[in-house]
Amino acid sequence: MIKGIEHVAIFAKDTAALKDWYIKMFEFRVVYDNGKGTYFLMAPDGAMIEFVKTGENGGVVGDKVSGIRHLALSVDNFEEMVDKLLAEKVEVVSEPAVSAAGIKTFFFRDPEGNVLHLIYRPQPLA
Repeated sequence: MIKGIEHVAIFAKDTAALKDWYIKMFEFRVVYDNGKGTYFLMAPDGAMIEFVKTGENGGVVGDKVSGIRHLALSVDNFEEMVDKLLAEKVEVVSEPAVSAAGIKTFFFRDPEGNVLHLIYRPQPLA
């Protein structure tokens, strides 16, 4: 029986720089480093992202093309994190928004161009 999703992998040109950026921006921590450019970073809630060196450029695809298009990162202080990201001059995909239910979202790109989705939910889905 499957217990859950252990990690998501992001292939990147400069895994060391991307690792450092995620640590600086989101307070992730390195839990594995193979010494060859592969890193596992753990978020404060235990979720993990693996960074793996790539030899190819996959290009940029549209937001509605099939496949994985973003990683959603939950926060407890939405405005503070948006300010921190904007101060770092992230590429904004869509401006911060608030739904009628009070759900706050912000889409932006990391230094390698991956789309991240910052989200605050007043009430968890489950």
